[in-house]
Amino acid sequence: MSPQEEPTVYDQVGGLETMRRLVDAFYAGVEADPVLRPLYPAELDAPKEHLALFLAQYWGGPQVYSQQRGHPRLRMRHMPFVIGQRERDAWVTHMLAAVDAIGIENPARQEMRNYFRDAATFLINAEPNVQQP
Repeated sequence: MSPQEEPTVYDQVGGLETMRRLVDAFYAGVEADPVLRPLYPAELDAPKEHLALFLAQYWGGPQVYSQQRGHPRLRMRHMPFVIGQRERDAWVTHMLAAVDAIGIENPARQEMRNYFRDAATFLINAEPNVQQP
């Protein structure tokens, strides 16, 4: 990194190890959530790894996610799941709690919180009041 370059969020928070800790804290909430848990497979190791690698890549780390899984295509990958406001809000609640739980500090903290809110809103694909099958 040259002196003029700003450190990436990935660098600011401590790299892949921190992304894995964030994902573990997030999934601890998901595992007990009656709204979100049914959207995930029984075994969570693969989704955890995918999310950690995606977040690492998104925040300026190595491009391992794309090398293994191709372009992230978030909307496409989430289309099979009914995501309404309720699911979005539950997801955001757990992710923001995870950011706080592992002690990510500003300015990375605020940047991450904003992204998670916006990305979750972008993934809503169900009309209000639509019940999941």
